[in-house]
Amino acid sequence: MKAIKCLKYGGSENLVLADVEKPNPKNNEVLIEIKATSVTASDVLIRRLDEPLIPKFILQTIFGFGKPRNPILGMVSSGVVEAKGKNVSSFNVGDEVFAYGSVSPTKRHFGSYAEYICLPEDWSIALKPASISHNEAAATPYGGLLAIHLLSKTSIQKGDEVLIYGASGSIGTMAVQLAKIAGANVTAVCSRKNFDLVKSLGSDQVIDYTLQGADKQLSTYKYVLDAVGNSKSSILKEKSKKALHVNGKYISIDTGVPKTPRSAFLQLKNYLAAGKIKPVIDRVFPLEKMAEAHDYVELGHKRGDVIISVSH
Repeated sequence: MKAIKCLKYGGSENLVLADVEKPNPKNNEVLIEIKATSVTASDVLIRRLDEPLIPKFILQTIFGFGKPRNPILGMVSSGVVEAKGKNVSSFNVGDEVFAYGSVSPTKRHFGSYAEYICLPEDWSIALKPASISHNEAAATPYGGLLAIHLLSKTSIQKGDEVLIYGASGSIGTMAVQLAKIAGANVTAVCSRKNFDLVKSLGSDQVIDYTLQGADKQLSTYKYVLDAVGNSKSSILKEKSKKALHVNGKYISIDTGVPKTPRSAFLQLKNYLAAGKIKPVIDRVFPLEKMAEAHDYVELGHKRGDVIISVSH
């Protein structure tokens, strides 16, 4: 099968198209013929691995020294079940499914930058809602699960004021929608060019973080949710950390280790099936253009998700 291998940590030129052995499902696994995957900010972080010394050492302990232990990156997939192990009962050959290769910080499986992947049936796999495409399904798990992780640290009540910093990215677009489902009055922070997008997702107010004096538009909030983390900052972001009600709370996506349990994945599936959340796709690249997709994501200005269409 065709797959993208990461030969070593560093630039996107280390991502190369290669022929590798097609996996065979174990007794408890399904073999998925991948139709679409995504390139996430986490994928770029792992490929680049240019963190400070101590974080870099920790990451290499997890992912491998010098080069990724599993050279095929990617944890998001949407496709069709081609084969299954003898003990699999939840899925049948021909089922259209989507999946995320992580159910906990210690249980993760890379390998979706390829034409096929095997995953245990009791991990984060679900039937793809018929109402969405494989590209849309692949655009959901990463941002959706991290947004659920952010909101799990809140107890949003109807009418609560919630500010979401980085509202137009993969995590932010999902956080806006999930906060609205919870009943929040949402203020979205992004650049002006993304105002229409975040408004279409339910934002009640918008603030352009690039404008001088943007912090003057801040109100006070029950929750300030930082969907971009420590990699980006601005005067507005620093001021927003203190724009809180008396019992308000600032929550960053970089605080703690994100939990991505199967229950949260299935919750996303239900929201998708009910039409309560809408995946946002910025660009679609073919598998052989993976390096270009990484370069685009690395710029840090994508809207929603960047998708890789996998042809066979």
